[in-house]
Amino acid sequence: MNLLALDTSTDQLSVALQRADGRRFAHTGAGGAQASATLIPAVQALLAQAGLSLSDLRAIAFGRGPGSFTGLRTACSVAQGLAWGAGVPVLPIDTLLAVAEAARSAHGATHVLALLDARMNEVYAAEYAWRDAAGWRPLSDIAVLAPEAVPTPGAGAVLAGNAFAAYADRLPAALQALPRIAALPSADALLNLAPALLAAGAAVPAEQALPLYIRDKVAQTTAERSAAGLAR
Repeated sequence: MNLLALDTSTDQLSVALQRADGRRFAHTGAGGAQASATLIPAVQALLAQAGLSLSDLRAIAFGRGPGSFTGLRTACSVAQGLAWGAGVPVLPIDTLLAVAEAARSAHGATHVLALLDARMNEVYAAEYAWRDAAGWRPLSDIAVLAPEAVPTPGAGAVLAGNAFAAYADRLPAALQALPRIAALPSADALLNLAPALLAAGAAVPAEQALPLYIRDKVAQTTAERSAAGLAR
């Protein structure tokens, strides 16, 4: 099936397009504030390369979060607008699940504790296990918590994500010896996940393209930042 996927939940913008014949076209670029200006041109360029229009798509998949508040709003609004105009559904996908899939597709990982940098001295965390034909199964709820509070995963798990540069030394001792895989919720991983999710009925109308924030607080106060600096 023809599928478009996009993710702007981290500092990387990621867009990928898959034709029904299996060919894929991908683009990566700077995320953050730049994503809102470059995402739509990137989508248009990939559609032109693939010789497709938006109305040819089966669905538009997007990383719904958790992640950067601004990035999630960008992804949701663009996915919603493109899908609405083309009359196709959207497919919201958890970013931590996409991290697990990125670790599996690149490194063969089948038991993953996904960790994304949530800023403000916290991480987003969720544990997943791959069950071959059944695909990924969540072993925990998605949580936002201090690095020191990340729970120990089951035996055989690896850590995957982008939280290690900032918080590796603050993870619990039980996690320090586990293998680590640098991974992001890429659009390519979203494309891998999309067929099973579509078959399970996870696609929704364009107006239901909503972000998954996990927490409501956007930033620390000056006092909180100062306290955190003193603690470090």
